[in-house]
Amino acid sequence: MVSPRLRIVKKELPPMTAGRTRRTGRAVSMADVARLAGVSAQTVSRVSTGHPGVVESTRRQVLAAMQELGYRPNSAARALKLGEFRTIGVILFTLATTGNSRTVEAIAGYAAQEGYAITLIPVAVPTQDGVLGAFTRLGELAVDGVIVIMEVHLLDAANLTLPPGVQVVVVDSDAGDRYPVVDTDQADGARQAVQHLLDLGHETVWHVTGPAESFAAERRTQAWRRTLLESGRPVPPVHRGDWSADSGYRAGLALAAEPGCTAIFAANDQMALGVLRALHEHGRAVPGDVSIVGFDDIPDSSSFIPPLTTVHQDFAEVGRRCVQGLLRQIRDEPEGPGTLLVPTRLVRRDSTAPPPSR
Repeated sequence: MVSPRLRIVKKELPPMTAGRTRRTGRAVSMADVARLAGVSAQTVSRVSTGHPGVVESTRRQVLAAMQELGYRPNSAARALKLGEFRTIGVILFTLATTGNSRTVEAIAGYAAQEGYAITLIPVAVPTQDGVLGAFTRLGELAVDGVIVIMEVHLLDAANLTLPPGVQVVVVDSDAGDRYPVVDTDQADGARQAVQHLLDLGHETVWHVTGPAESFAAERRTQAWRRTLLESGRPVPPVHRGDWSADSGYRAGLALAAEPGCTAIFAANDQMALGVLRALHEHGRAVPGDVSIVGFDDIPDSSSFIPPLTTVHQDFAEVGRRCVQGLLRQIRDEPEGPGTLLVPTRLVRRDSTAPPPSR
């Protein structure tokens, strides 16, 4: 579902020439709208910019006049007058992952609450040149600031480098020493998942990780390994997935053949779903024989069979913090570089239990 205020640029011909009066053909002005609505031009300006200090009945009256006359606010002129375009650019590499799509949805929602639209620029290949090209396109579209959802390592550079003087917030990256970064506390979420399984009595925890280029997968794997080592437990070999249920299924086939495997931490819920299927097909009961914990707490995770124990990510809070941080910069209230971590929490359901007695 497309988020509110998500800008889709397309050309279309309205029923009448937009911004022109029906009788004279001249451009419709703010004064024309004010005259028809019976209000001042200042009130029309406030409605067109989304100013909160307008009585709702007056706002509806002005909007009806705008619609009748075919009036379109001149965003460029407004930007020159106010020094802002009321638009946030979002650069990202994919909308296919749960984290990215839900983060963009949250950004769009909170931006709309602040009177901003968002312009989405996908980058086909995660390279430094691709990011810089996206900044160029956003500059042509005129935005006030940029949020970069940087969930993967760049292919052609060790670090992300952005054009100087840009108001920017980065999501899911290790660039906190150079830019403001907002991220879920991936490490603590993975620690909670592994510790929960150890506390249930499992000797160790096997792991299905995400793609090698993913920052989130890397942090979750590091925390999984560190938690086992700090507890003096053996560290099994990692099984690599790509966030999909199919890759989880392939990993689950291998884990189903491991007689010592009684606990699995999957780096996201979709891969956990694939593992569940593989274990079921091989007669390994969950949680009777094997316990499973996922990550993300997607809406469907409570409907898995059994309902999935998982780590909840607060994507709404990540989106809100991104918009807040960017607007502080736009309003000349910057906080400087650093990483803000949004807490996670373990959601216990029916996919975990003590290990079977031997």
